[in-house]
Amino acid sequence: MKARDPLLLVAGLLVLWQLAYWAIGEVALRSPWQTVNALAQMVSNPRFTPHLAETLLAFAQGFVIAVAIGLAIGLTLGASRLAGEVAEPVLVAAYSIPKVTLYPIILLLFGIGMPAKVAFGAIHGIVPISLFAMNAVRNIPAIHLRTARVLHLPPLTLAGRILLPAALPEVFTGIRVGFSLTLIGTLLGEMFGAQRGLGFLLMQAMHLHRIESILALTLLLVLIAALANGLLLAIDRRLHQRQQAS
Repeated sequence: MKARDPLLLVAGLLVLWQLAYWAIGEVALRSPWQTVNALAQMVSNPRFTPHLAETLLAFAQGFVIAVAIGLAIGLTLGASRLAGEVAEPVLVAAYSIPKVTLYPIILLLFGIGMPAKVAFGAIHGIVPISLFAMNAVRNIPAIHLRTARVLHLPPLTLAGRILLPAALPEVFTGIRVGFSLTLIGTLLGEMFGAQRGLGFLLMQAMHLHRIESILALTLLLVLIAALANGLLLAIDRRLHQRQQAS
């Protein structure tokens, strides 16, 4: 990918945004410049900082939990072919369940606040990370696993020295997918059952029909997600290139 390609993509999206604004008008849209100006005013407001910090903290905790549990499940099931074949349909079925339907249960367990947001974000990321990790371990050459059994390596040593390094590129792809889904889950949790955070502000703006705030918050979330995913994607590609070269 050439360095100018992302710039051309951004320029094209801005042009389409401006054209849509001219076509729709002030009823349901604002121009890119108006949105950027509204975002600048929002970020400069001291009352905005606690909401941003709340969302980032909830997401960080949920993401760490999702990675830890997801890798533990995926590496364990991947190391045992029978367990993986039995558990994979269960994981896929769990992944297909709309997570919003589980939110009332999350609220009953954790109440309204930070724990519920963290839990709701984590459950969005656990299953995809587990599936990617499990399939990554399955694709490890069988000679590695046979050697580990011959050496009678304990499970933690097997995971840390053989499974995880060999499966790291594909595992990291799962982590990248889990990153996006955990962020979505955290925001949904804030929209439906929180009193602070970017999701709460977005829902509040929707109820009050504040188009400038809706678009400004959406733009901020897009920028955060795009920057983070761009960095993760660059690392992902580097890991895959290194694996192919070795």
